[in-house]
Amino acid sequence: MPKKLLVVDDEPAIVKGLKFSLERDGYQIDAAYDGEEAMKMFNENQYDLVILDVMLPKLDGLTVLQRIREKSSVPVIMLTAKGEDMDKILGLEYGADDYITKPFNILELKARIKAIFRRTNDTKNEQQIIKVKNMTINLANRSVTIDGKEVNLTAKEFDLLKLFATNPGKVYTRENLLELIWKYEYLGDVRTVDVHIRRLREKIEKNPSQPEFIFTKWGVGYYFADK
Repeated sequence: MPKKLLVVDDEPAIVKGLKFSLERDGYQIDAAYDGEEAMKMFNENQYDLVILDVMLPKLDGLTVLQRIREKSSVPVIMLTAKGEDMDKILGLEYGADDYITKPFNILELKARIKAIFRRTNDTKNEQQIIKVKNMTINLANRSVTIDGKEVNLTAKEFDLLKLFATNPGKVYTRENLLELIWKYEYLGDVRTVDVHIRRLREKIEKNPSQPEFIFTKWGVGYYFADK
C-alpha cells in the first residue's frame, strides 16, 4: 500500500511540483493551500507524513503543527522561506521531525522522507519490549508508556529514545546523534539535538532537571540510564 502524504503550501507551483515528483516515486499525495484546509484534511484522513509550510494563510504552519501534535505523532517536515535559526528552533520546539529551507532540492527532500520511513520500517517486525523503571518501550508499534499511560512522542523523539534505551550507559555526542538519527548531513547545527533531548525529557522525566532516564555527560554528550 503506498504511503499517503499531505502537502501543505500556499504556493500552487510548489504544491504542483511536489505532487508530480512525489507521485512518480509511488506516494499518494493530498494537497492543502491554507492552515484551516490542512487541519480539515488531517482530521478526515490518515497520513503517513505531512510536509508543512510555515507561512500559511488562515492558520500559520506552527499553529497547524501544534494542533497535529495534540492528537498525533505522524512525522512532520516543515518548509519555510525563512532561514533564521530561531524559526528552525521554533519548529522543533513545537514537535517538527525535520526542517528544510526554501528553495530546496527535491532530491534532498525525498532523501529526508525516505530516511523517516526507513527508521519506521526498521522496527516494523521487532517484537522486543524494553522496560526501564516505570517506563515501557514497545519497539514493534513504536509506543511508550509511563505508569501505564501512553506518552505521545514524535518520530525523532522515539528514535532517540530507542537508540538510548537499546544502548544503556553508552555516551553519544551531538554529532553522533545527528549522524545516527538524522542519517544525512544536517543543514542546521548541534542545537537541533539539544532541542529534541529537552522535549523528550519533558515528556518522560518527572523532573527534567533531575533526570532518571537520559543523562548529560558534561562536555561530551548524552547517555541512558544503565540498567
